[in-house]
Amino acid sequence: MLPELPPLPALTRAEGELIDRYLETIDLLGRINPGRHRDTYGGLRAAQALVRKAAELRDALALMHRRGETELHGDTLARALRVLDGERRAARVALPPDGVG
Repeated sequence: MLPELPPLPALTRAEGELIDRYLETIDLLGRINPGRHRDTYGGLRAAQALVRKAAELRDALALMHRRGETELHGDTLARALRVLDGERRAARVALPPDGVG
């Protein structure tokens, strides 16, 4: 049985959209990271998808701004990212330790 995850913090719909698009973008960047992968085709496909996801991320931020949500609540959004495994997902963007690839 899997351990129960902590609940997501209360987010506006736009904040939830921002978090989702951000994590999708991070996942694609992790797939492109040349320090971790040797498959050019997979990286190419991820790079092509990144263009669309970056536009969706931009749109999520623009929607927040238009709605008057001009401040990001970093602590709350960081908690949401942690619940959604953001630390592990973002680690794939960084260079691997020496000798690991």
